Amino acid sequence: MNTAAAPTAALSERAARQAEVVQALSRALPAHALLWHTEDTTPYECDGLTAYRQRPLVVCLPETYDEVQAVLQVCHRLQVPVVARGAGTGLSGGAMPHALGVTLSLAKFNRILDINPESRTAVVQCGVRNLAISEAAAPYNLYYAPDPSSQIACTIGGNVAENSGGVHCLKYGLTVHNVLKVKGFTVEGEPVEFGSEALDAPGYDLLAAVIGSEGMLAVTTEVTVKLIPKPQLARCIMASFDDVRKAGDAVAAVIAAGIIPAGLEMMDKPMTAAVEDFVHAGYDLTAEAILLCESDGTPEEVEEEIGRMSEVLRAAGATAISVSRDEAERLRFWSGRKNAFPASGRISPDYMCMDSTIPRKRLADILLAIAEMEKKYGLGCCNVFHAGDGNLHPLILFDANDADQLHRAELFGADILETSVAMGGTITGEHGVGVEKLNSMCVQFSAEENEQMFGVKRAFDPAGLLNPGKLIPTLNRCAEYGKMLVRGGRLAFAELERF
Repeated sequence: MNTAAAPTAALSERAARQAEVVQALSRALPAHALLWHTEDTTPYECDGLTAYRQRPLVVCLPETYDEVQAVLQVCHRLQVPVVARGAGTGLSGGAMPHALGVTLSLAKFNRILDINPESRTAVVQCGVRNLAISEAAAPYNLYYAPDPSSQIACTIGGNVAENSGGVHCLKYGLTVHNVLKVKGFTVEGEPVEFGSEALDAPGYDLLAAVIGSEGMLAVTTEVTVKLIPKPQLARCIMASFDDVRKAGDAVAAVIAAGIIPAGLEMMDKPMTAAVEDFVHAGYDLTAEAILLCESDGTPEEVEEEIGRMSEVLRAAGATAISVSRDEAERLRFWSGRKNAFPASGRISPDYMCMDSTIPRKRLADILLAIAEMEKKYGLGCCNVFHAGDGNLHPLILFDANDADQLHRAELFGADILETSVAMGGTITGEHGVGVEKLNSMCVQFSAEENEQMFGVKRAFDPAGLLNPGKLIPTLNRCAEYGKMLVRGGRLAFAELERF
C-alpha cells in the first residue's frame, strides 16, 4: 500500500470498528448515553493535561451499575480498550482516550449514599466531587481530609485512581490513608470489592494496590471514605524569606523540631507574583520564597504550635512572619496557593504542571537546578510545593501552538523528573504517571521492576484492555528513551548500566 492510501485505509478501518462497537453498545445503553460523532466526542479528547489529545472511538455515559457492567462485558467480548473517566481534572494524561477504545464516563454517579457519624464514614459513588463529601458531612462536624486544589471539581473516583493528596496531606495523609473500601467491576464486568469497613481485612491488601493504579486494574463505582472531626481552630503562618535555600532549610527545620503542621506549602517569587495579581492575598512580593504553615486542633494546641513554628522559622532566617487573626484571613492566606494553577494560566497561553518528590533537605537544590533549566530550555517556570512532604509542582510556561516550545517543555519536564530521582526522590507524588511520565518511569525503575508491575496488571487484566498504554512503560519505550537497541524483545548487553 502506498503512503497516500495508508491514512485513508486507517480511517476506513476506524470507521468500521466504530460502527461495530456502537451497534453492540446500543443494545446495552439508551441512545442518549452513547456518543460517537466527532462534535460529541471531542470534549473528551484530553484531561487536565491538554498538551496531549486523542479523540475516543466512542463515549459511554452509563447511569446505573448494570449499564457499567454491560459496557464492560461488551467491550471485553469485542476486545475493545476501555478508559474510565471522572471529571477530567487529572494532570498527567491518565484519562486520555484510546484511539480505538471506549471512554467510560462515570460523571453521572454523583450520589452520596450514606453518611454515618457514629463510624465516621461516608459511602459515595465514584462521580461525587471531593468537596461535596465535606459539605455533606459538615452538619455532623466532620469532613473528608484529602483536599486537592481541584477539589471543587475533581471526583472521588479520580482521587482513588491517582491517589490524590492536597495541601493538608502532610498531617492527614493521601487518598490511600482515607479510604476503607472500593467497589467496582473487573475488566470482564464482574463485581469486585477491595478492602472492608473494618480497619483491616485478611489476605492481600489489594485496596492499596488499586488506589493509585490509574484505572488499570478495575473500574471504581463506589467508595467508602473515612471522615474526621473538624478542628476547633485553624490558624496559618505566612513567612517570607529573602533566599530560597533559607526557605528550604526552614521546612526541614520545622519537621526536625517534631512539628507536623496541618499544611506546609512553599511558593517561589514568580509564583507569588502571579497569584497575588490574581487573588490579592497580601503576599510579600519582595520575598524570594514564601512559606504557608498551618496549625489546627484545640485553641491551646494551636497557640502552642504556632509559637513553636514561629520560633523555628525566625531561627531559619524568616524576614517577616504574619499569623492569621481570624478564619477569613486564614482563607485569604491560602487563596493564593489554591489558585496557583489558574493564576499561571493568566500569564501564559499554556502550562505543564509537573509532579515529583524529593527529600525535604534538597528543596533549595531542586529550585536552583530548575532556575538553571529555565535558561537551558528558554522557558519560564513558577514553583509551588507541598513542601512538608517534598512534593514539587513546577509549572512550566509555554505556548502549545509553537511545536518547538512544546518540545522544549517536554524536555524541561523530563529533566526535572530525572533530577528529582538523582536527588533521592520519585517522579510523582500525587498526579500519577499517565502518559506524561512514561519515559521517566524508565529512569526510576529497572526493566525487572516494570515487568513486576506488568505482572500485577496481567493478573487483573490479561488482555490489557483497561486504560492501556498508561503508567507502565514497555521495554521498547525505555530502550528508545535510553538510546538502546532492542531486537526481538531482547536487549543486547543487558548487564551494562544504563542511565
